Amino acid sequence: MTETSGIIYLVPTPIGNMSDMTQRIIDTLASVDIVACEDTRHSGSLMKKLELKKKLVSYHEFNESERAIQLVKAVQEGQSIAVITDAGSPGISDPAYRIVKMAIENNLTIIPLPGPTAFVPALTASGLPTDRFFFEGFLSNKSAARKKRLTQLIDFPHTIILYESPHRIEKTVNDIFEVFGDRQICIAREITKKFEQFIRGSVTEVIEILAQKKLKGEIVIVIEGNRKKIK
Repeated sequence: MTETSGIIYLVPTPIGNMSDMTQRIIDTLASVDIVACEDTRHSGSLMKKLELKKKLVSYHEFNESERAIQLVKAVQEGQSIAVITDAGSPGISDPAYRIVKMAIENNLTIIPLPGPTAFVPALTASGLPTDRFFFEGFLSNKSAARKKRLTQLIDFPHTIILYESPHRIEKTVNDIFEVFGDRQICIAREITKKFEQFIRGSVTEVIEILAQKKLKGEIVIVIEGNRKKIK
């Protein structure tokens, strides 16, 4: 086995409920030399709650390539790093891929910690099949591009999972209806938080609900697959 001089930890952080912070996550954050995070102000508040004083380095989609080089070098020099996001697991619709790839290329040790991620509880509580599913993440913020991508998924036979922002949810659900028709769907909102909510039903039923009340917070959309295509 190749010897390594440092470790890169992929550390999930709570998506809303601080009680989801495991002891292993806390111990790992306490042990590392550097915490690479999306927003140093946001993560600074988290460190304060945990009573940890850590060197915070920004690591987000706009500086990911350049910063990954710097972080890998730090690990090669013997430092250990925790990669975190504002909420959830690094690499799931958030930065981590490039530093992981670069670390592998340089024979560095990567230790991923299990922990919070929004799409898993959204899927399991949706009432839709969980045996097989496809995680798409965020669609385009432009309707034409959204519908084009949905058209590519129209024959997928298993459950489909999307992330969406509250100000686009109505438009996206309408695009889903236009492309997929009236399938079963679940809107999961504010997972683990005080106002956690699941809206389940046909797409047309959900459209009616969304027209009556504006949703806030983080949203996961779980969509029934094309059951006619299951062999």
